[in-house]
Amino acid sequence: MAHLLNTPFVPSAQTLRRSPNLPPGARISGRRGRASVQAKIREIFMPALSSTMTEGKIVSWVKSEGDKLSKGESVVVVESDKADMDVETFYDGYLAAIMVEEGGVASVGSAIALLAESEAEIAEAKAKANSSSSSSSSPPPPPNTAAPEPQVVNVASVAVAKPPPAAAVASTHQASDGGKRIVASPYAKKLAKELKVDLGRILGSGPLGRIVAKDVEEAAAAAVESNVAAGSGPAASSPSPGIQLGTVVPFTTMQGAVSKNMVESLSVPTFRVGYTITTDALDALYKKVKSKGVTMTALLAKATALALAKHPVVNSSCRDGNSFTYNSSINIAVAVALDGGLITPVLPDADKVDIYSLSRKWKELVDKARAKQLQPHEYNTGTFTLSNLGMFGVDRFDAILPPGTGAIMAVGASQPSVVATKDGRIGMQNQMQVNVTADHRVIYGADLASFLQTLASIIEDPKDLTL
Repeated sequence: MAHLLNTPFVPSAQTLRRSPNLPPGARISGRRGRASVQAKIREIFMPALSSTMTEGKIVSWVKSEGDKLSKGESVVVVESDKADMDVETFYDGYLAAIMVEEGGVASVGSAIALLAESEAEIAEAKAKANSSSSSSSSPPPPPNTAAPEPQVVNVASVAVAKPPPAAAVASTHQASDGGKRIVASPYAKKLAKELKVDLGRILGSGPLGRIVAKDVEEAAAAAVESNVAAGSGPAASSPSPGIQLGTVVPFTTMQGAVSKNMVESLSVPTFRVGYTITTDALDALYKKVKSKGVTMTALLAKATALALAKHPVVNSSCRDGNSFTYNSSINIAVAVALDGGLITPVLPDADKVDIYSLSRKWKELVDKARAKQLQPHEYNTGTFTLSNLGMFGVDRFDAILPPGTGAIMAVGASQPSVVATKDGRIGMQNQMQVNVTADHRVIYGADLASFLQTLASIIEDPKDLTL
């Protein structure tokens, strides 16, 4: 969103000191010998949507070349390391030239498009975009060749993909048979033609129902899956829809961010402690409250938060290697698997929020995560992480510690187990295995053991979870 950006649209203007050689048509303003050239064409920059973002991928252009823009209107959807976000314009004008097409990647701060003040300047902006693209792809001049003098209102050269043919960025959308207008991004139209997908049968997930490339790819994959189920065509022998064996696939933006975090976590000295918890009482409570919308994830998050409130050192974090912080809030991050990645939506102040509100919040976060619409504060503010693979039947596993946090707990499936009762008899109980990975610079074995004892007592007598 626009409020996340510092200067997404920065005028290409330079301030000159007493320069008599101004370009033709430049407007001069200022006083006391200072002249400012006010450019009519502005650069649209790749915004920094999070503190860790170094580059972004263009998911879709909400507007096409030649479209008129109003201040505050969404122009482009950008994929950061964890989410897709609408970027709004701070100025009125016309989207004159798209310099990075859908699917293209650009570094933060580099130009991705040009904004013209009036229709008359669109052609000039396109010429500047073409000039910038040509200069970025041309070899450097020989050492003896003098570099040309920079133009006052010239657009900065950036390493971006060469713009495709004009037909791919037409300002009008194609219409389906019957006159119904199909609003789709240029890249989505091109992809639909290549994959032989009927745009008229697709429900767009982009802004205002706009069809984006992801929608076309999903429709194509669904068609392949349908053929596999019917046992028809060559797709029936394919091992998995959309996967070509033997190919090398580059990381997506999200996979790249996950990879970077996992490598960073290797620099932290960690250790692991496991514990077996009886879940009969928790299972009974879940059966009572699930009809009211309560989820098992919310119950586990609430139980964990209540235990952390009694053991603040397990909720602490060490970021600089020289000190650690007792976090003032207990924010439970819960790992969620996405198609091609992983994200950890955060339940803030989980120890203070009632279980019903916590469940509603969790459902909202999961929906936003799957739509790639989470805001940064909704996934990067966790102080303790839960990773639950119990729903897949996994009985135990270890989790990798996310950078910047003190501990993560891996939760296995609750399964019937034969146990010895306190009176010496043999009985059956539902039990689950939990394994906590912790930062040994801050948290020690006794700290985790004490925390797990408290957690077990809360889960085995869960009366406080619904208060």
